[in-house]
Amino acid sequence: MTPLVLTLAAIVSIPAGVPGGVVAVPVPADVVAVHFNDDAALLYRHHALVGLPLDTTPGRYHITARDGHGSTAQVPFDIAHKDYPEQRLTIANPRHVNPAPEDLRRIERESARMRDAYALMTPSAGNFHPFARPVAGAVTGTFGRRRILNGEARSPHRGLDIAAATGTPVVAPAPGRVAVTGNFFFNGNTVLLDHGDGLVSLYCHLHEIQVQEGDHMARGAALGTVGATGRATGPHLHWTVALRGVMIDPVGLTETLARLNAPADDAGGASARAQ
Repeated sequence: MTPLVLTLAAIVSIPAGVPGGVVAVPVPADVVAVHFNDDAALLYRHHALVGLPLDTTPGRYHITARDGHGSTAQVPFDIAHKDYPEQRLTIANPRHVNPAPEDLRRIERESARMRDAYALMTPSAGNFHPFARPVAGAVTGTFGRRRILNGEARSPHRGLDIAAATGTPVVAPAPGRVAVTGNFFFNGNTVLLDHGDGLVSLYCHLHEIQVQEGDHMARGAALGTVGATGRATGPHLHWTVALRGVMIDPVGLTETLARLNAPADDAGGASARAQ
């Protein structure tokens, strides 16, 4: 048996990511489990996919890899600094900026439902790749932007906003099961889709929800239509992706999965760097 630490020595390139991104750390084929900060990471095509929270401090980090014989070793990766731009928005409804007490009680109930969905650990619903964009349209709000609402600082934007006309179909980017549906205070008409293995996606401000909780969705199946419900300045889809409970840039995940699924000749260092 070749010790795990020796097989890891063949991986000479240290991968890197950024706060809010996902880093793909290559591991040997005999690795059966990987942990980062005591949390299990997703193993995908001989890589550990680690979601990096927006507030992560740049620097050198390690995952702990374990093979089927119980041997463990640490594998390093780097997190680089990234500046996210600022976005200023004017919200017509003042309660969508400073909610009333009864609104706060509702928001907490809805937040608990979403936290439960993000914490799901179910079997994979199928290959995540391609993790396709759920609606065609122009990106009007990128992930990680520092938001100023009616002149007041709020939490960073943890999703991707895609503008499209009301009624435009919104589809599942990958196979999954509908975990949550409902009309939420901030999010409006909302669907959460569980793709399995700790990958969950969220679709907000829908005009119409066309699925029910428990429905199994194929890639490309209709979830609903674009709208402007909840806290929205116009018709668009807000798309959030969470990996093992960490909200990450959907574009970064899509690009990472594409690199890891590319033919070996065209991978172009897919295992080395994923943001």
